[in-house]
Amino acid sequence: MEDSQIVALYLQRDERAISLSAETYGGYCRSIAMRILRNPEDAEECVNDTWLHAWNSIPPHQPEVLSAYLGKLTRWICLKKWRALRSQKRGGGEVDLAYEELSESIPDSRPFNDILTEKALAESLTRFLKVLPEKERRVFLRRYWFFESVAQISSSMGFSQSKVKTMLWRIRKKLMDHLKKEGFLDERR
Repeated sequence: MEDSQIVALYLQRDERAISLSAETYGGYCRSIAMRILRNPEDAEECVNDTWLHAWNSIPPHQPEVLSAYLGKLTRWICLKKWRALRSQKRGGGEVDLAYEELSESIPDSRPFNDILTEKALAESLTRFLKVLPEKERRVFLRRYWFFESVAQISSSMGFSQSKVKTMLWRIRKKLMDHLKKEGFLDERR
């Protein structure tokens, strides 16, 4: 069944939309959840929460690309769960490493309580990603959106781990320069 037909079922409040979403995109959402949480039980719980959030958010939302919408929901739910687990106990993993790597390139979250400023930052990041060469953009997104390890990126893209690490370092530097030009970072950074 096509995305538009599944979305139409959500809009009609037909419960088949949930089972079709799970059947079509369950594996995709589980892979996102496992990369973030590294725990099958927590990942499965978050994927199940994804279907509930989709049910509650469609309508008013009408996603054009259902896979992207469900992936975004899964990621958001998993990061929320990850933060809750992390506040209970400190632990390692790709999410911690990815956040640590980006900490110098992305501005501190405290000044960005204003939703408009957060939206402007998101738009700036989108502009940055659009101008990156495709391979760099794919490496960046795999690391910082899907939280893949350097080894996973290296293996799937056919690069050495050293090349991936160097690419990520250079992309973070470009991102920092971009955010300085856009006024999100102090020039002294």
